[in-house]
Amino acid sequence: MRHIFLGLAIWGAIHPMYYFLTWFRAEGWSLGDMVQAWHVNAASSGLVWDLTIAATALSLWIIAEVIRNRRFFHLIAIAATFCIGVSCGLPLYLYLRSTPEGETRSREGQE
Repeated sequence: MRHIFLGLAIWGAIHPMYYFLTWFRAEGWSLGDMVQAWHVNAASSGLVWDLTIAATALSLWIIAEVIRNRRFFHLIAIAATFCIGVSCGLPLYLYLRSTPEGETRSREGQE
């Protein structure tokens, strides 16, 4: 399962980013204009709010587990969620979470 989660995280980073970059190249590099485009109609606004709520729930789950397990590197999944999307952040966190505890601890100690 770990490899599947990693593959989904990579796919979830590349596929949406292709569309974001295509939009930015065509429309200009304004984040405000992109957010405005996301709310062009009720259907797209619904998707934006759906993903915002999912990203918030995922972030709270990650924070709660980081506090409990002291795996601070896992916070990178929050950055991936809000910089790329839930399609990258969720499978990335599941991949990181599925790493055996001893392996994660030894890698965190080296950083």
